[in-house]
Amino acid sequence: MRSVFNQPENFMQTPIAIRKDTNAWKLQVWVSFGLAATLCGTGLAYLPGEDIHRAFMVMGYVFCLSTAFALAKYIRDNEQRRVDTPMWGLVVWGGFSLAMALTGWGLWRMDVNPTYKAFLGVSWLFLISSVFTLAKTLRDAQDVLIAEARRDGMRAARDNE
Repeated sequence: MRSVFNQPENFMQTPIAIRKDTNAWKLQVWVSFGLAATLCGTGLAYLPGEDIHRAFMVMGYVFCLSTAFALAKYIRDNEQRRVDTPMWGLVVWGGFSLAMALTGWGLWRMDVNPTYKAFLGVSWLFLISSVFTLAKTLRDAQDVLIAEARRDGMRAARDNE
């Protein structure tokens, strides 16, 4: 019997290539994220000045961290086709922009040594970039699990024929 979807007869026997991240890459991503978080935490823990300024910066870093994960998920979810509403896109992009702007503004206005500001700024940007890399790596791992489950399901269906 001919396939109704115009696929070759040996379609089910064609191996499906699943690209996985190497363990070295996964280790590098997690070490990078851990190092960035440690640098930010250390910089904020020893931040000179009042507790209110330290609290503002901690809130800003956490806000940036959470909105960066949300933005990475939004971008990845809408990569192939739009699945989220435009309003949700505005919320995600607006939240990330606001978090980055307020944290940058707070960092800029702090009355601390410029070298200390530079350390906090660089570690903050390192944290944000490592968040995007970590989110992509985690999502890729999820996609691999889904692809393997589909492949195994296709094999099982073929074997039961």
